[in-house]
Amino acid sequence: MNDMSGFRWQAPRKSRQLGEAIRRGLIGRCPACGRGRLFRAYLKIAPSCKVCGEDLSHARADDAPAYLTMLVVCHVVGAGVLLSDNIAPQMSLLLVALFWLAVTVAASLLLLPRMKGAVVGQQWALFMHGFGGERE
Repeated sequence: MNDMSGFRWQAPRKSRQLGEAIRRGLIGRCPACGRGRLFRAYLKIAPSCKVCGEDLSHARADDAPAYLTMLVVCHVVGAGVLLSDNIAPQMSLLLVALFWLAVTVAASLLLLPRMKGAVVGQQWALFMHGFGGERE
């Protein structure tokens, strides 16, 4: 006999465009409508979209934005450090280190909120962490 006591019927979900949601998150906009602001501060997600009312309090980006930022910045800065010896071999090591340290800090600060927005957009599009209407 088939026991269906644990079965819970759910209405089919409307599909969400993953690429569009990630792009909206990259520019700091609501993944649902693309018009409202995603952040209320530098890295603080707004509790809800002021334009469409989408509940954004479910967003849990955790460490993913930091890892993605490090992945991009370390590759760019690492290649730059290696190329700087070929481009300007007469430049002192201290100047090279200071220049690339400044580039690392600036690039990290610019990329981190964009990566967090992309992760939140992905979570929204894939119905993760409560964005599907039910808590997980």
